[in-house]
Amino acid sequence: MAGDIDHKSVARAYAFWAPMYDFVFGAVFARGRFASIAAAEKACGPKGGRILEVGVGTGISLPDYARIHRIVGVDLSEPMLRKAHEKVAEHKLSNVEALCVMDAERMALPDQSFDVVVAQFVITAVPHPEATLDEFARVIKPGGEIILVNHIGAESGLRRIFEICFAPLAQLLGWRPGFRFGRLSDWAMRHGGVRLVERRPMPPMGHFALVRFERI
Repeated sequence: MAGDIDHKSVARAYAFWAPMYDFVFGAVFARGRFASIAAAEKACGPKGGRILEVGVGTGISLPDYARIHRIVGVDLSEPMLRKAHEKVAEHKLSNVEALCVMDAERMALPDQSFDVVVAQFVITAVPHPEATLDEFARVIKPGGEIILVNHIGAESGLRRIFEICFAPLAQLLGWRPGFRFGRLSDWAMRHGGVRLVERRPMPPMGHFALVRFERI
């Protein structure tokens, strides 16, 4: 399903935010970020694994992964990735294998080459979410996990009203403020090669959710 988002608008939005992204959004998204890292590390097991972070952005997550994990980060925004490269150098993150400019819908990565895909605040910021999820499933090994942290739109109530008010800022970030969980569950059913493992509300006020799928 095509949306009202295109690659140019997403790249433009994140080029604008790159210099200030960590300062403006780092604390707001911290709980979701730490939860997704913890889930990824648990899925990899105590010996570590190979993790693909899609939408790695400024690399704000990279220093928080245990060094036993090998990390590859991809992002559409070159200005954001420049910040990520700076973090790798600053923190001497030798476990980061690569940081690449790449379209999440068409990743130049081999099939079944990762234990986990992590995508924080990404799936509502791509033109074709289902095609992107297909790519996530393609690069995951059987038994591996797709871990999403994202805004999931409320169906009704006060949170729905708040989200309508928040929509202009969400659009500046390249997000779809009306994205519903049903799109994720419908995708999993159509795909047939994944199963939903967890859906957990995240702060602030449950506006975000951590969602985990296992590759069957």
